[in-house]
Amino acid sequence: MTSHPEIAALSFEDALKALEDVVRRLESGEAPLDESIALYARGDALRAHCQARLDAAQARIEAVVAERDGALATRPFDEAVA
Repeated sequence: MTSHPEIAALSFEDALKALEDVVRRLESGEAPLDESIALYARGDALRAHCQARLDAAQARIEAVVAERDGALATRPFDEAVA
């Protein structure tokens, strides 16, 4: 999922909150350049982690829909929840 073990252990909700904190800190403009670069790298890792968790959730939903319908094909995520 990610090369940052501390991020890999986070739940989706905790990673999203951490990402929001990073964005807030970057948008404030108060961080020095080196810290801003480190924050950006952390934010990118958090974003990738969140995306991976969402992709895994989507795959699980598609599997449930396939089982329910008995079909081998999957449906787009937004159709599966309708």
